[in-house]
Amino acid sequence: MNGTVIQSRTIDMGILEAGEGPLVLLCHGFPETGHAWRHQVEALARAGYRAIAPDLRGYGESGSPGRADQYTVFHAVGDLVALIDALGETQAVVVGNDWGATIAWQAALMRPDRFRAVVALTVPMMGIPPVPPSRIFPEDEEALFYVLYFQEPGGAEVEFGRDVRSTLRKLIFAASGEAGPRKPGDGTPNPFGMVARSQGLLAGLPDPAALPPWLSSEDFERLVAAFEASGFTGGLNYYRNLDRNWELQQANVGQTVGVPALFMIGDRDPGLAIPGMEKIIADMPSLVPKLVGSHVLPGAGHWLQQERPDEVSQLILGFLRKL
Repeated sequence: MNGTVIQSRTIDMGILEAGEGPLVLLCHGFPETGHAWRHQVEALARAGYRAIAPDLRGYGESGSPGRADQYTVFHAVGDLVALIDALGETQAVVVGNDWGATIAWQAALMRPDRFRAVVALTVPMMGIPPVPPSRIFPEDEEALFYVLYFQEPGGAEVEFGRDVRSTLRKLIFAASGEAGPRKPGDGTPNPFGMVARSQGLLAGLPDPAALPPWLSSEDFERLVAAFEASGFTGGLNYYRNLDRNWELQQANVGQTVGVPALFMIGDRDPGLAIPGMEKIIADMPSLVPKLVGSHVLPGAGHWLQQERPDEVSQLILGFLRKL
């Protein structure tokens, strides 16, 4: 398993790669890098696949365009198409977690000729809402939904950048299965919930005494070093394009994902505490008619491919063998 930087026609991309065979691209979320897929890269390579986990634009060793409007899902999908070309391939199966899942769904929707199947972790395929997303998320005088908190430049990145190690430790723990089971309105600290205007996001999250057992100190320090180098602005810029994505996606209204798909989520994922999320998952076959499986992994949280590496790898491999 090697790490390198590859030049494409859109940006230079840092990639983790291993194996030979049919191409599988693995897209990370926030705050992660391609290293989050280290277990699956090895498992896929052993099984006869060419596994590539890129740092998405704005992360790790990949290019970080300077304008916030250069972080739409269209830019991200364009990077993946350009990466396939730079690798000398014609098609790939695309796999994603968190924001990487959103990008994977859109890649399969926009370019089924280049992405022959899709695997999504933690974020289901969602329809295009009737109004811009910023008008849906809740806020009042005291607090606002975390996505709205992420909108203003110089806000969340300043809070997160004061102590990168503490920020990542809190975010990773609070979204993991180790934080415990949660249901809508149960009061469990949730990084995907409401943010007090007077405190910011991190103040309401627990600071764990130790890292989760599935995250080694070496892997954690590698993540810390990546964000100390890149900062958080690139990752936050994806959230700052939600309304612009909505505008650009109007041509896709009514379109469904036409390639085979697999979905999985942990039953302790904090995203399940967002009102309406369970119904969105249940209704997904209307948007993904070739969805072949929807799996709930007990005791797991939002970092599914790291918390349950063997189970996730086996589900992906079982899906790939049936294509």
